[in-house]
Amino acid sequence: MGRKSLKETRQLEIIKIFYKVAKKEGYENTSIAKIAKVMDINPSLIIHYFKTKEDLTYALIDYILDRYLLIYTIKNKEGVTLADLHKTIEMLFSKKWNLLFDDGLFYTFYALAFREKKIKAKYKTILDSLRHALATMIEQCYKKQFIQVSDAKTAADLIFVLVDGAYFYLSLENDKKAYAERLDYYKSKAYYILGGEWTP
Repeated sequence: MGRKSLKETRQLEIIKIFYKVAKKEGYENTSIAKIAKVMDINPSLIIHYFKTKEDLTYALIDYILDRYLLIYTIKNKEGVTLADLHKTIEMLFSKKWNLLFDDGLFYTFYALAFREKKIKAKYKTILDSLRHALATMIEQCYKKQFIQVSDAKTAADLIFVLVDGAYFYLSLENDKKAYAERLDYYKSKAYYILGGEWTP
C-alpha cells in the first residue's frame, strides 16, 4: 500500500478541522471561512480541495465510515476467532465506540439524509457496511463451530438495531451510572442474539 499523496494528506487535515469546528460551533454555523481561520490559511486553499461545504460534508461522512470500520480489524491472519467477535461486541457497546463520532453531528447529518439523496445514500453505505462486516464475522465463527447462529445476516442486523437505538436513547441520558447500566443491558441482549452469555 503506497503512501498518501500530499493532496490526500491536505484533504484529511481539512476534514479533521471541519469536524472539530462543526462539533464546537454546530454544523449550521460552520463555514469554509471559519475552517480557514482555524487553520490559519486562505479560504481559497480549502476551495481548491473542496468546492463547497457540501463537498466537505460528503468527505466527512466517508471519513466516519473509515473510522467505524476500524473495529473490524482482525489480527489473526488465519481468520476470525471467537475472541475477535467478542472484542467487536464489547467495542460496539462501549463509550469508545460512541465517541468515534460526535452525536450532535451524527444526528444532524442523519436529519439531512431525509432531504439530500447523496447523504442518505452515504448513510446507508455506512450502516450496510457495518452490518455486512459483523455478519461476516458471525458467519465465520459459525462455520468454525464457535457459535450456533446460522443466520448471520439477521443476527448482525438485530445487533445494530440494538446499537442504533441504544445510542440514540443514551444520548439523552445525563446520569453516568444509569448510562453504563443501560449500555451493559443492551450488550447482554446482543450476546443473547449470538446464543447467550459467552466469553472467548
